[in-house]
Amino acid sequence: MVTAERGRSASEAPGRTDFGTIVIIGGGCYGTYYVRQLLRGQAAGALRWNRLLVVDRDAECAVARAGAELGSNVEIVTAEWREFFVAYLGHATGDSATEADAIVPSPLMPHLMYDWLLQRARDRWPDRSVQSRPLAAAPAVPWSRAGSGDTHYVSFADWLCPVNCIEPRRCPHTRGDRDWTLPASLRAHVEQNRSAGGQLAGPVILHCTHRAYGVGMIDTRDLLAADRIVSELGEEGEAQILVGTVSHCHGALNVLGISARP
Repeated sequence: MVTAERGRSASEAPGRTDFGTIVIIGGGCYGTYYVRQLLRGQAAGALRWNRLLVVDRDAECAVARAGAELGSNVEIVTAEWREFFVAYLGHATGDSATEADAIVPSPLMPHLMYDWLLQRARDRWPDRSVQSRPLAAAPAVPWSRAGSGDTHYVSFADWLCPVNCIEPRRCPHTRGDRDWTLPASLRAHVEQNRSAGGQLAGPVILHCTHRAYGVGMIDTRDLLAADRIVSELGEEGEAQILVGTVSHCHGALNVLGISARP
């Protein structure tokens, strides 16, 4: 079920198995792994799609070099990631067919989803200051670290997780039930901030969830819903919106600051 409710992610509903376009960010080792896993899932009847795109600035990336092995239904899009998102998501905002699309993020990519929301807000309100702001306090999680550009990284794991972990209900590391999830923690963080007199809004959550064969995805419709939430909050006046691209265990956070109307 798709919802634009503030602080709720549509991806918390059961993951789809039939997709329109699947967009894989990066055509290197991670992208190659994801393509192979998706093709295995397709062969097993676990999921279907109309198009499978791999976005990389290198036309000779690893996925391209493995083209014959991977098959002809894998399309390479040679573009910078941010440039691709501007074009792809700009088209998606007016095309209902993208309701069935999904994005496979790379573990090492910058906070691309937030970057798109930030630029959309700047385009929407050219007469207002729209800037990233530092996270005043981190959510109550075991590990957090400030990164570049006011991005803050958080995790429930203070150990090294395998990149293909699907975050099952029973944690492979602790061997106990996983009783944590970042979307709920971010909601609690915003509530605590506001209870203490803060102005933090949201959270706007882009939840990457496991879909099949070790591949996590974010529904494109969630990103479009996030853009609508930012628009609603900004129309109400000055806003400081917590934006998180997260899985159950790990995430990247930014605060999108929008000034009052002039």
